Amino acid sequence: MFQRYVAIGDSTVEGLDDPDGRGGYRGWANRLAEKLGEANPELLYANLAIRGRTSDEVRAEQLEPALAMEPDLVTLVVGTNDLLRPKFSLHATMTNIQVMHTALISAGARVLTFTMPDLTPIAPVTKIVRKRLLAYNDGLRVLCRRTGATLVQVDREPICADARLWSDDRLHANSLGHERIAAALAEGLGLPGSDGSWRDALPAQPAPRWQNVVAAEIAWLRNHFGPWVVRHAKGVSSGKDITPKRPTLAPLTPN
Repeated sequence: MFQRYVAIGDSTVEGLDDPDGRGGYRGWANRLAEKLGEANPELLYANLAIRGRTSDEVRAEQLEPALAMEPDLVTLVVGTNDLLRPKFSLHATMTNIQVMHTALISAGARVLTFTMPDLTPIAPVTKIVRKRLLAYNDGLRVLCRRTGATLVQVDREPICADARLWSDDRLHANSLGHERIAAALAEGLGLPGSDGSWRDALPAQPAPRWQNVVAAEIAWLRNHFGPWVVRHAKGVSSGKDITPKRPTLAPLTPN
């Protein structure tokens, strides 16, 4: 039974794009905390994650505060922003993750993480970084065997490439996607009531008309990819002026 749960990482850990109905984000970490709270109503939970953070930044900004909370469970998911940088070093990213795993596990925490799904079927532009993504996932598998972190391999499940689990930006999970991720992690921890139903396929749907596909691609380029390119060209992080949504350990009030 876990007592002190801390989530660290980037935007997916922060909870984008799973609105909480109060102007913020719920996300799979909150959803997992709720499941943990069912087993232990005294659970304390903190979420230090901030969108846009690289593995370097998470290591520098979030590791020590997390250790100071003396957690017995930490979810650590980071690396997407590393992959998207013009220069990507798999070695540097894995070194940062290994340092964090080792420090947290040595301090008595169980570390839980997951691989990244290949979204090229729903976002063809991600082919640009697909080779990096596959190398990242393979590296994470090797690393978790070495450090003893618990790894949930969501990249091997076909459901994770279903567009209905992803938001309009095709980078962050939507509410249904966050729900599935939380269920996958609960199974990875062996929580009471967890099972493999998160892998179940959604009902079949008709293939979209080509006109709708083209319109959706144009809208994505205009609303998401274009602004992302401009922001990165200016060196402005999406996490600028963002602070952690749960910077201290506290009981979680369920949604």
